[in-house]
Amino acid sequence: MKSIGLSLLLITSVITTYSQTTSFKFDFGTTKAANGYIAVTPNTLFSKETGYGFEAGAVVQAIDRGGNALTGDYLTSNKPFYFSVQLPDGNYDIKLILGDVKGTSATTVRVENRRLMLENIRTANGKQVTKTITVHVKDSLIRDAQQKETGTVRLKSREYTYRHWDNLLTLEFNDSLPKVCAVEITPNQKATTVFLAGNSTVVDQDREPWAAWGQMVPRFFEPGNIAIANYAESGETMKAFARERRLEKVFSLAKPGDYLFIEFTHNDQKPGGNHLDPFTTYKQTIKEWIGEARKKGMTPVLVTSMHRRNFDSSGHIINTLSDYPEAMRQTAAEEKVALIDLNAMSKTLYEAWGPEQSLKAFVHYPANTFPGQETALADNTHFSPYGAYELARCVVKGMVAANLPIAKYLVKEKIAFDPAHPDAIGQFYWPLSPAVTAVKPDGN
Repeated sequence: MKSIGLSLLLITSVITTYSQTTSFKFDFGTTKAANGYIAVTPNTLFSKETGYGFEAGAVVQAIDRGGNALTGDYLTSNKPFYFSVQLPDGNYDIKLILGDVKGTSATTVRVENRRLMLENIRTANGKQVTKTITVHVKDSLIRDAQQKETGTVRLKSREYTYRHWDNLLTLEFNDSLPKVCAVEITPNQKATTVFLAGNSTVVDQDREPWAAWGQMVPRFFEPGNIAIANYAESGETMKAFARERRLEKVFSLAKPGDYLFIEFTHNDQKPGGNHLDPFTTYKQTIKEWIGEARKKGMTPVLVTSMHRRNFDSSGHIINTLSDYPEAMRQTAAEEKVALIDLNAMSKTLYEAWGPEQSLKAFVHYPANTFPGQETALADNTHFSPYGAYELARCVVKGMVAANLPIAKYLVKEKIAFDPAHPDAIGQFYWPLSPAVTAVKPDGN
């Protein structure tokens, strides 16, 4: 009994130590690590005792080219692989060394629930590249200014399987030839945090083939200065978002200078206990959120909801959102708040695609396109990765048009975008993540 008690004490001590550690330097490759780095090999599986490692089932290979201890070896796989690190909630800069001193590479990096950070980073033969990403990590606990726990976010059952809410930074390495030499993690307490509050059209969708603009928009920001914190969830209304204490969680983390992007409508318009009337309770609730955000020193930004895919016989979009977008426009004007009119831009975007091409932007797939998908998918509300990416480009365009200060940190070559001339589907590249579902997200 004494040895069992001692073992439990040691394990608890290690877990506590790692939960408080916020900086890591990992050398991916063989067991011989560079000075000051932790060796990560194909056998480094995640455990609570160490606080880091690969997900079980990862098929990873170590290649040693010799020479420099840090960059002369790397880990690679012909399948996507996930590496997790136990961290307290907050913002972190992650430096990645990618490439091969004797070969080529191609790496896409996503984090948490398929949140896009780096897309198709290619290195020529013998070349390597160092990239930095800034990531928001979260848990479901609500804490006061003294870090005392005061409650929890009321999660839905499906959220317990998400790769967020868990105090783990999870990195997804994907693409045709990913090669990872090193990962360095440091806290970033200076970055402006952009909190996203919304529904399934904003959330970090966790499974293929679904996606939303909120999980694409981090890719459009330069690292270091901005962290996108996506607190949206499928099926949410403004009432439910507050009742489940999601808004309280956001405000508990917010600091002066941060942003709150608000995009709701699709579910708020439906009859029932969560219904809000556009020109009365909907406007009033938005104004209440604006007031609370301003008390925190945050900058509120209103985002009108995008249209559903609903065309008339002449190829024009039919408005299914009633007066809600107009109510949000009026609220922005009355409260002197920045507005991103995604509703107007989405109309232009969808009509540029037309009824047939727009199918590629939404979750429309024949039966058996994905494993376990025995019936066809036909969803005119939720987006494919391509559609979500194009909507994120609209949001970026809206940031610039609204003269938001954070726009100066956007990736310059990605700012210019015309919804009337969207990117061709053939030019969009998205290596699939392993997790797939045929179950439609909540909301419509």
